[in-house]
Amino acid sequence: MGSKVDRIGEKNINNFGSEMVITGYRMNRDIDVYFPEYDWIAKGVRYDNFKKGSVKCPYERTVYGVGYIGEGNYKVSENSRKTRIYTTWSHMLERCYDEKIHKKRPTYKDCSASEEFHNFQNFGDWDKDNYYKVEGEVMCLDKDILVKHNKIYSPKTCIYVPQTINNLFTKRNSKRGESAIGTTPKNGKYQVQCWLINPETGKSKQEFLGYYETQEKAFEIYKYYKEKNIKIVADYFREQIPDKLYDALYNYEVEIDD
Repeated sequence: MGSKVDRIGEKNINNFGSEMVITGYRMNRDIDVYFPEYDWIAKGVRYDNFKKGSVKCPYERTVYGVGYIGEGNYKVSENSRKTRIYTTWSHMLERCYDEKIHKKRPTYKDCSASEEFHNFQNFGDWDKDNYYKVEGEVMCLDKDILVKHNKIYSPKTCIYVPQTINNLFTKRNSKRGESAIGTTPKNGKYQVQCWLINPETGKSKQEFLGYYETQEKAFEIYKYYKEKNIKIVADYFREQIPDKLYDALYNYEVEIDD
């Protein structure tokens, strides 16, 4: 019989570009692979996968250059379908770090995710404590209702909101021009229009609120009706949403430079 092959110390680079080193070799279907950059060992790996570079490390930042799966209870997929938690997490990182998204939706260009949320398992823990359902509503991950103008997705700034509430804060900057939010110069005056949501149907309708001599007065009218609508929607969902979301909606102030 020939002597047993000893491949301990053999190195390779995986398909993501990480260095791998064999630290244990029992047979070609059972080896240990060490990732020096992450100080992590993959156990029970096939040697042919090591040679092909298909061995993965859960700490490699493979999701939009920043996100990594980590080790824990939360799965990327189940029954060949991406999990809800993973889909939410990856879409969050996509909004922050995908240049294609920034070209289509420039408001996300300066957004980022906290270092804690770069780890999928950390996001999963936060989701477990914060996710809830509202009948008939798609739940949206929001970053700037609790903290207005916030650009960072983090455990302290994020909250799940029903889509009807999320739609209250949809910006239509491309249609608005340079004038204050809700106002449009027209025939020497300022026209006021406001998208108001019916919480029972979730549908929004643009309401005409008149013409005013100054932009400041026009904005005051817009502000009154918009904040009133936010409170109406908040009251409709009062028993179905967290108290901190309800309070944030009731205290929300529309500003002229929004």
